[in-house]
This record gives sequence, structure tokens and C-alpha cells, in this order.
Amino acid sequence: MEETQELSRQQQKSKETKDRIFQAAKTILRKKGYEGLSIKNICEEAGVSNGSFYHHFKTKDDLLSYYIEEQPSVDADCLELPANAEEAKTAIIHVYLNYVKYCRELGLDFVSNYYTPKNQSLNPDIRTERPYPIVTVQNYLQRALDAGVIQMKYPLEEVTSDIRTIVIGVVFDWCLKIGKSDFEGNMRRLLTTYLDGLF
Repeated sequence: MEETQELSRQQQKSKETKDRIFQAAKTILRKKGYEGLSIKNICEEAGVSNGSFYHHFKTKDDLLSYYIEEQPSVDADCLELPANAEEAKTAIIHVYLNYVKYCRELGLDFVSNYYTPKNQSLNPDIRTERPYPIVTVQNYLQRALDAGVIQMKYPLEEVTSDIRTIVIGVVFDWCLKIGKSDFEGNMRRLLTTYLDGLF
């Protein structure tokens, strides 16, 4: 029993350290942008050692990706095997509207500084084990294809690449317009248009 409580305290301390590191990164991003973000100044701002940083994250991009990728989970019932193509479209759009909500929670400053070509964690060829929204959608589509519920005009890899490109474009547009675009409406409209032509 005592060991379980100790583990819980350690987990809590680890979470608090991760949060301090992230808050420090957000502060630096707000003040200096992505270019001004370094592990050294993140550690100084957070009051932690470099070793502590590397215990939790591999790189600064890994830190930023952790918070993008650890978005609140989508309702599991929504991602059950769809009965038809319309249910599949609805579920995919739901995943990305959830992502829009999470981007808003992270804040425009953070998201604007995350979505930069210098952030190699956005490169689809460099994926971590964390559940990117696109990985969730790819697995969902694969299950629907395997069950014969949907048929697609293009290979799954191309489809997920297209969806990823649409999502990045909508997020970038929201950032470019300093939050003054119809983030949810644009995400829904563009994904609906693409998916309607897909299956």
C-alpha cells in the first residue's frame, strides 16, 4: 500500500515538473517565438535542470508535440466501427473538431509557434508513438475498410496525408488571421468536401 502511495506522489511530481516545463515554453514562445525557444532557456524559466528536461522530453519539439498530441480523448463510442460511410465521415470530422477545441485551449500564441516549418515534429516521416489525431483517423479508416463498410478511391496513406494537409492548412489559416477565422466552420466544411468526394 505504501509503495502505491509513493508511486502516486512520484507521478504527481513528474506531472508537475512536465507542466512547469510546458508553461515555461509557452511563456518563451509568447515573448520570443519559436526561434527564441531553447532547452537552456526553458529550463531556466521553469527552474529545472537540463537532466530533468531530458528525463521527460527528447527535444523542444518533443515537448511541444507532447501537448499537441495529448489532447483530450475523443468519445470512444464515436469511433466504434461505423454502420455506413456517413457515420465514418461524421466520426472523422468529430475527431478534428475536438482538435480545434484543444488548439483553442492551448491558445493562439502556442499553436502559432508550434505550426512552423522549423518544427520537425510536424513532419509525417518523423512520428512518435503518441496518438496523433491522424493516426487515430488512419486506424479508424483501416478498421472500416477491413470490415467492408467503406471503399475509398485512393490508398489509405494518401488519404491520411490529404486529411493531414487540410488540417494543417485550416490551423495555419486560423493562426495567420490571428484567430479571426471560422476555425470550426472551415475545418468542418473542408473535411466534409474532401470526404464527400472520397467515399
